[in-house]
Amino acid sequence: MTQDGRSSAAEPPLPSGERDGVRAGATPGRLPARLHSLIRQRFALPPSPPRGEGKTPRRFRKLKTAASVLAVSAIAATTALALYVRSLPPLDLSAAADRSTVVLDREGKLLRPFLTADGRWKLPVTHDDVDPRYLAMLKAFEDKRFDDHPGIDPLGMLRAAGQMLINGRIVSGGSTLTMQVARLLEPREERTLAAKLRQAVRAVELERRFDKARLLDLYLTLAPFGGNLEGVRAASFAYFGKEPKRLSTAEAALLVALPQSPETRRPDRFAEAARKARERVLARVEQAGLATSDEVAAARNEPIPTTRRPFPSLSPHVAEQAVAEAPAERVQKLALDARLQAALESLARERSLGLAPQVSIAILAVDNETGEVRASVGGVDYFAAERAGSLDLTRALRSPGSALKPFIYALAFDNGIAHPETMLEDRPARYGIYIPENFDMTFQGMVSARKALQLSLNVPAVELLSALGPQRFVSRLRDAGVAIALPKEGGAPGLAVGLGGLGITLQDLTRAYVGLARGGEMLPLRFRPTPVPVLSPHPEKPRSGVSKDAPERPQASFETRSASAPQDEGSHGYPRLVDPVAAWYVADTLLGAPPPLNAVPGRIAYKTGTSYGYRDAWAVGFDRRHTVGVWVGRADNGAVPGLVGRAVAAPILFDAFARLGIDPRPFPQPADAIVASTGHLPPPLRHLRQDVPKTVMAMTTPALKLAFPPDGARIDLSAAALDGRGQLNLKAAGGSPPYTWLVDGAPVTEPQRRRETQWLPPGKGFMRISVIDATGASESVSVRLQ
Repeated sequence: MTQDGRSSAAEPPLPSGERDGVRAGATPGRLPARLHSLIRQRFALPPSPPRGEGKTPRRFRKLKTAASVLAVSAIAATTALALYVRSLPPLDLSAAADRSTVVLDREGKLLRPFLTADGRWKLPVTHDDVDPRYLAMLKAFEDKRFDDHPGIDPLGMLRAAGQMLINGRIVSGGSTLTMQVARLLEPREERTLAAKLRQAVRAVELERRFDKARLLDLYLTLAPFGGNLEGVRAASFAYFGKEPKRLSTAEAALLVALPQSPETRRPDRFAEAARKARERVLARVEQAGLATSDEVAAARNEPIPTTRRPFPSLSPHVAEQAVAEAPAERVQKLALDARLQAALESLARERSLGLAPQVSIAILAVDNETGEVRASVGGVDYFAAERAGSLDLTRALRSPGSALKPFIYALAFDNGIAHPETMLEDRPARYGIYIPENFDMTFQGMVSARKALQLSLNVPAVELLSALGPQRFVSRLRDAGVAIALPKEGGAPGLAVGLGGLGITLQDLTRAYVGLARGGEMLPLRFRPTPVPVLSPHPEKPRSGVSKDAPERPQASFETRSASAPQDEGSHGYPRLVDPVAAWYVADTLLGAPPPLNAVPGRIAYKTGTSYGYRDAWAVGFDRRHTVGVWVGRADNGAVPGLVGRAVAAPILFDAFARLGIDPRPFPQPADAIVASTGHLPPPLRHLRQDVPKTVMAMTTPALKLAFPPDGARIDLSAAALDGRGQLNLKAAGGSPPYTWLVDGAPVTEPQRRRETQWLPPGKGFMRISVIDATGASESVSVRLQ
């Protein structure tokens, strides 16, 4: 026995019925001690358990069994989940990469977006492009623990499960923003537990691959907003007509509400449903303290947008050309200025109201220092079929009229033939069978070259061109990079090229004037921003800190360049048309040209032009910073009576500079420029030398021709006057004055010496117009007035 009275392990147990060595029914102490010990060792019973402990092993067994089942289930579930995750294909992010191509201006402002290949508006956007209040409202309404959870929100899932048990249907999905991104990357129609499991797995995968900012960017790009709108930026433009950078409380709340059910809440179709959804978001916003009660009340009173607005479409022609040049680039950045582009497009629309429906307007604005195009208006209305709005008229080949005269004078000055104060003769002259005439059919007598250019006199310009040589004139322009198209008949250029007898585009003509503003140095027009040094337009007086070293010529695409190699180069490595002195002479002369009505003189150097037959009206001007070119006419090259550059295009030019801002600085005078009156010039420069002998052909009288209108022409009288009863210009060439004009055989004018007159038609229809000169010669044409 042990000290506590219990039997030792070596003692045998007692027989049944005995306890403490006493047999049942026997008297204790009568058995021998040894026998008593053996009996206890043999028949000893286990000690009785303490009171209340008898049921514990059974309870432990149940708990152990349950724990084992749970462990096995967890292992099986983990294994199944791992196998399921392994069976999933790699996450496809192509949906996020598929975006609309956007064309931006030089500061990143949207000029024009393009639809994706499948017809969706899906503009690139990041969280930095969105109003911070919208982001806070989005998190408060959709996923308030977005910044903390690993992709799935257990509390949100428990809430969703409880709502489903209570209501017997799915009230909320418990999805986080990351899970919604996963669903948008892998869209599925069904709403099952398997689909939810897949979203959860993908959400965790996304959280491991990207940070929270990138995940938010994915949601802002992929979220649907009804119809073909994807992404908050596209929705903001479509419903509010602006970038999502600054949104009102009501606008932000509507954009938060739409992705939950984009088709049934489209404000352009279901305005009431959209309003109710916005109300729920505003209530949550107020509850979260993101807006005051007054702000929420004001937001509730804001109307729901019931129509979609058009996306920006600034400079559509240039945008299309940029995309066609680099279709793989999703973001196209141009050198244009969105503010100026919008202002000049508005100007073109305003001015077109006073013109015939078929007449269009093209405007080009260029930075003189870099050659970058700041605005390009290819037409009045891109969608106007009657104006052929889809054509980029800045690239149309047209006759420049007198707009090339400044370059005749510039080359004459450059070659020492004349000086701005050289006296020229403005009197009747004949060059073979070519007889130039001034636009107003009058003569000024002896005039200085400065005055002749300012008044755009034709006869002195032809006299200078004759001394310079038409072929030399055309060659110098081409060598400087100006694209010139001569008539298809071929042969050597004649004197008519100085008055519009060739073809040129508004882009090339404007580029040539940029060369004058730069002191004769020609730059290619750049539609894309190019990292080039800031160059002084006048190398004789460069700006401080500007190197005069010649930079490497930029090889950026989307430029207007010449295919021919230049014969002369400027100080910066670009082709040169004339030297700085000749360019300054012309700029200083054009600065004194009489401005159009109600315009301030002496602000810009400019020149106008009117093509033969009143088909094109031009005006090109420049100051120290910018050059602007304007063209007005019909896209089909039709005649427009009364279409004169000074009366139609020049006012548009001055209005364009008013919106652009005029640089008041004068053109810097080169050091070796000669500033003197005619009497103080060197004798060879006082008068143009008359050493070209007359020919026998000069003594002949050219045959009478009816110059305008041309035979078979269809003339729109409404283009000449707002009341549709404009006068018809009649013009004869050759013959001997006086001239008599007849319509359908009846005289309409008295005999007159002028070759040009005007006649007010009594109505519209087909008419036969005739002219008879002093010798009895006649010429007739048939036209249709409409």
